[in-house]
Amino acid sequence: MSISNTRLQVMWNRLLAVVEEQGQALIRAAFSPIVRECGDISAGIFDAEGRMLAQAVTGTPGHINTMAEAVITLRDRFAVQDMRPGDIYMTNDPWIASGHLNDFLLLMPVFHKDRVIGFTSCTSHLVDLGGLGMGPEGSDIYDEGLLIPPCKLVNAGEVNALLMEIVKANSREPVANEGDIYALIACCEAGTARLGHMMSEFAIDDLEALSAYIIDTSRTATIKAIAELPNGTWHSTLTVDGYDHEITLRAALTIADDHLSVDFAGTDPCTGKGINVPLNYATAYTVFALRCIIGPETPNNAGSLEPFRVTAPKGCILNAQPPAPVAMRHTLGQMTPDLVYGCLSQALPDVVPAEGASCMYDLPLRSTPEMAEWDGANFAVELVFNGGTGARPTLDGLSATAFPSGVWGSQVETTEAAAPILIHRRDLRRDSGGAGQYRGGLGQRIEVSSAEDEDVLLFLSVERVDNAAKGRHGGLDGAKGRIRIGDESADLPGKGAFRVPAGQRLIFETPGGGGFGPPDARDPQALQRDIEDGLVSAKAASTRYGGET
Repeated sequence: MSISNTRLQVMWNRLLAVVEEQGQALIRAAFSPIVRECGDISAGIFDAEGRMLAQAVTGTPGHINTMAEAVITLRDRFAVQDMRPGDIYMTNDPWIASGHLNDFLLLMPVFHKDRVIGFTSCTSHLVDLGGLGMGPEGSDIYDEGLLIPPCKLVNAGEVNALLMEIVKANSREPVANEGDIYALIACCEAGTARLGHMMSEFAIDDLEALSAYIIDTSRTATIKAIAELPNGTWHSTLTVDGYDHEITLRAALTIADDHLSVDFAGTDPCTGKGINVPLNYATAYTVFALRCIIGPETPNNAGSLEPFRVTAPKGCILNAQPPAPVAMRHTLGQMTPDLVYGCLSQALPDVVPAEGASCMYDLPLRSTPEMAEWDGANFAVELVFNGGTGARPTLDGLSATAFPSGVWGSQVETTEAAAPILIHRRDLRRDSGGAGQYRGGLGQRIEVSSAEDEDVLLFLSVERVDNAAKGRHGGLDGAKGRIRIGDESADLPGKGAFRVPAGQRLIFETPGGGGFGPPDARDPQALQRDIEDGLVSAKAASTRYGGET
């Protein structure tokens, strides 16, 4: 029986509601603040071939777009005919899942009338997997924690107790890890149940017609959007801080009639520290950035992703090979949008925003080895903060906003409840947005200390400390990031392991976004509002904008 396009569209809309409920189930059940408060997740539904049909709006590109490929990999790894209702598969292999060990990916087959008709999948960040933990100090993947190859986590509804004990035994936060894995299981089960209810309601026995409609419609719409762009090849370079020396990223973007490709040839090689990036993660953020401008109204699925192709030479820092250390792969992976926007801005000069802070500012903190146990346990916590986005062609940049990561940012109360940490201050950083006709978004100033009479360890891997976000079309650069222990101390480098002494405040200032257009073209009323709101000082207004104050 054929199904009308109207009915297929209604079912597609229902799928989008199902995956959002699936994602919210994960967030509500999670233990770790980075999941529960920051939304560091993905959730999706896939057809019987492993093609992504729908993804939750809540989530990060690094999880969502890597999940789209990971499900196909896992489906090919395990025979469908051997799957049973209640089975769930799992891995945290960085080159399959989401680029580093802390991200766990689960896959659950969906049975309808005794056969597999599709899959649900989800990813979230577990706070600690042992080893050197979240930080760039590892020399290979084995330093960084526990690697779990693709395996069966749940067998016909029964959780693999030994696997759970292994994960708990290799973590400084065993209870949180166990809780987060059960939250992932609940997410898969919620998606499976809701999908089954939907199929019964619409009286369909499989997803074949719906899958074909979603993928064909999305692919056609994306190709149409690409066809409206000028054909050609454009090149861009981006200099980033690196670990102990600057690193150059290079991209060539080619627009054809029916596809768009990005090649990272010429990018510097991998380093000996954990800022290397598996290609799956670099691809996820590259494609996300392009889709924000090219066909953004088309939902994200296998069809809309298909016309985008990303390549890189093996061994370059954006295509790290095992067993390279990759714990902080987001540090450079989240810089790829600015890199490819450098290409796209040449083809679409009036569409692409200025550079932004881009890399989210992580503060992985944990107890020192000698620290007395706090409330019966050592601790590891990962705080997340964001800088300003680049100014847009017709609007100011967004302040303290997650782009491209999608991770919302840590909350004060939940952080202080989860670990012996005090957040003394968190506010916008005046004058940090690059001046321009449209101002760059502002960064933040955060002050953190230990809540106990004990030191804490800090593991830094952030960008924009040495290289600011560049303005575009005459806009000025945003402010660089700064990290220091105490107001009078020297700035810390953006990468490394440091001890924060008891009683001292860690002062963390995130970068601002670059401006767009010449500063003297800014609307005087907008500049006056910035001064009145405390976003721009009178001195900066005079020196950077040349305005009357």
